[in-house]
Amino acid sequence: MEKLYYSIGEVSDIVGYDPHVLRYWEQEFEELSPRKNRAGRRVYTDDDIETIERIRYLLKDEKYTIEGARQAIRRSKDSQEFQERLRDLRDFLVDLREEL
Repeated sequence: MEKLYYSIGEVSDIVGYDPHVLRYWEQEFEELSPRKNRAGRRVYTDDDIETIERIRYLLKDEKYTIEGARQAIRRSKDSQEFQERLRDLRDFLVDLREEL
């Protein structure tokens, strides 16, 4: 059974970075904002882990600066939103054509 939430220690083990690095990245990247449980501890989802892996890739493999990685993530997010809007428009036009 796959877990829904992971502690910062578990995520640290998964991605291979100390918890202080993950906390620092939370401050630098608004896209990385794990929820906190009732005790105030961070709980990470699979999406959060994917975001961490994307940040790691940009910083370590692609050698981006923090600001460059922020911009790359923002561009990627904008592109995804644009593609979603285009799909919605296409669906609307298909429906309209069928009504005519």
